[in-house]
Amino acid sequence: MTEDSKWMAFALELANEAGQSGEVPVGAVVVRNGVVVGKGRNGPVGHTDPTAHAELLALRDAAHNIGNYRLEDCTLYVTLEPCTMCAGAILNSRISRLVFGASEPKTGAAGSVHNVFLHTTINHQTSVLGGVMAEESKQLLQQFFKPKRMNLNPLREDALRPHDEWFEGLPDYPWRANYLSDVPELNGLRMHYLDEASTAEKNDQLTYLCLHGNPAWSYLYRKMIPTFVAAGHRVVAPDLIGFGKSDKFKKANQHSFEFHRNVLLAFIEKLNLEKVVLVVQDWGGILGLTLPMAMPNRFVGLLVMNTTITTGETPLSDGFISWRAWCKDNPDFDVGKLFARGNKHMSPEETHAYNRPFTDKGHRAALHAFPPMVPEHLNSPGADISRQAAAFWRNDWQGQSMMAIGLQDPVLGEPIMRNLQRNIRNCPEPMLLPQAGHFVQEHGQSIAEAAVQLFKVPHS
Repeated sequence: MTEDSKWMAFALELANEAGQSGEVPVGAVVVRNGVVVGKGRNGPVGHTDPTAHAELLALRDAAHNIGNYRLEDCTLYVTLEPCTMCAGAILNSRISRLVFGASEPKTGAAGSVHNVFLHTTINHQTSVLGGVMAEESKQLLQQFFKPKRMNLNPLREDALRPHDEWFEGLPDYPWRANYLSDVPELNGLRMHYLDEASTAEKNDQLTYLCLHGNPAWSYLYRKMIPTFVAAGHRVVAPDLIGFGKSDKFKKANQHSFEFHRNVLLAFIEKLNLEKVVLVVQDWGGILGLTLPMAMPNRFVGLLVMNTTITTGETPLSDGFISWRAWCKDNPDFDVGKLFARGNKHMSPEETHAYNRPFTDKGHRAALHAFPPMVPEHLNSPGADISRQAAAFWRNDWQGQSMMAIGLQDPVLGEPIMRNLQRNIRNCPEPMLLPQAGHFVQEHGQSIAEAAVQLFKVPHS
């Protein structure tokens, strides 16, 4: 292997890391006297920075490490021909030599579209060598773009899709994956859901619609689904966009209360869910409790656990304020450990299952978006529709209700749930679970057993 091939192979490793993070796979290294002094990988999406190309990040890293913005006697290795912006930065940094891999026929500024480096009137000249390990660079780019070009459910450029292998061998989660993408509200995103025990004859069958919150996914309902199914009922459990096996937005600001609510309404319409028992907790309730008033004839029951209706009329609880601040201060928190902290009975495999949707750091945008998205003020997005929902549950709800409260929850515990109980028409005394925390579903079998005894198919 030549010296140039050696350093280009290093740049390809960085490019591969960029691709795994959802960035176009380009990597770059700066070498001086046989030593790497700077490295970078493509990062415009992750950095929210249109200038965060691999070359510029490598140049900045090298300048910082050397202590000089002039990178004389340095060679820059990059897996893809630089664009005009990067070519200008290479000249301005006084890079002595540029070595690139694959040509870029659309934006390349080292010979493909034009050649910045041929202008002899510029006060610095950089020698250029292209085509080093070009085939390897091309293959990496082709592998990255191939699923987007060939998939029957193409992935949006502003989204990421979790890999199927992330979810292999999940404990107590044997159910087949289903996907929905052909509704306008998803706008090309792919939404995962479970749909168990659906039958053509639905006269004696309820549909338990199980909505999770943040940072959970449909795995949270694994201890309740078997009981619902064994009682002869259908169970539908979607993963919200940004969670579980569903597509993930790359940026936190792409999430909104209105978007997620409209997707859930469209989801219910598309699957034509009827005789629905709404099962909610956390954000599953913050969003889900606004749904029945829009389609009251579809819902016959409510099973509500540790959640609230966020109208903006009363201050958020101290527990929630602390949770939101903790999320902001710990953006890379371990999701599985969060679940295990309040559920000591969980196995290591179950704990790890909650981390699977976020195997890649780039998939965590929803975790950053949801805590500050909770409607806090009267004019917060989602507050007005939540006030309408509160009035519906207080005055117009006609179905059966059941409430279960995890008493160890410091965020949405018994005081908040008692307030919610008073706002739900004919809501009976709640089922109290002394050992359960916020994620009540981890103690969900007993809740599900009580639910199937309570909820019955209404007969007109």
